[in-house]
Amino acid sequence: MPKVGLGVYKMNDDQEVVNAVKSALDLGYRHIDTASFYENEEGVGKAIEQGGVPREELFVTTKVWNSEQGYEETLNAFDRSLDKLGLDYLDLYLVHWPVPGKFPDTWKALEKLYQDGRVKAIGVCNFMEHHIDELMKTAEVKPMVNQVELHPRVYQQELLDYCKGSGIQMEAWAPLGRGQYFDAAVLEELAEKYGKTPAQVILRWHLEHEVIIIPKSSNGKRQKENADLFDFSLTEEEVNRINMLHTGERIGKHPDEFDYE
Repeated sequence: MPKVGLGVYKMNDDQEVVNAVKSALDLGYRHIDTASFYENEEGVGKAIEQGGVPREELFVTTKVWNSEQGYEETLNAFDRSLDKLGLDYLDLYLVHWPVPGKFPDTWKALEKLYQDGRVKAIGVCNFMEHHIDELMKTAEVKPMVNQVELHPRVYQQELLDYCKGSGIQMEAWAPLGRGQYFDAAVLEELAEKYGKTPAQVILRWHLEHEVIIIPKSSNGKRQKENADLFDFSLTEEEVNRINMLHTGERIGKHPDEFDYE
């Protein structure tokens, strides 16, 4: 699973997402993250088809939405997503949110898809520790990935420690916190020190925590910057200083407060 991928949330399923994915592929990205809820899987599939990168080099993720959850419903949703993407298999399929009363059955469907070889890895999104504990009461396969809101303002250390201890790979959506605090003094200081942007410092912070990142951008220059993270590293002291930016101010809903109706 590549450490840096392209997120395509809120990209329109037309030329915008096609151009963004093709641009990313040209720059060397091999990890694309979409979801049925984004309604742009067809555009992602078109870009993959036109991009000319061998399928085995790509890591493609999509997700089952809340209204599609349940055992049979999830199997059908997977078929729809695969058809829209124009692919024979997925690299990673995720449960988008822990819909109360449904996600255990949804997970059973993911286990079947995994056991049938239709997806190479399965995981969850927006699951807190107690959701994973509940899932594991009936699960045969442990989630391989947990994709959650994670950035310096929402540094979920307890969840990160829990997942690391459980062998679950953490992945961050909105890893840049939508750019809301690039002017934080510590980020500006470290950006100057390393000749990088505050965004690159944040993304490197994720990598120091061994978190997979999927920053969203349709701008080629920004995409290039977002992947240019491997010629510097942060010290433990610098990582801890960035950790201190945590306030708990979320962009999305807390999973226990999400409107699942």
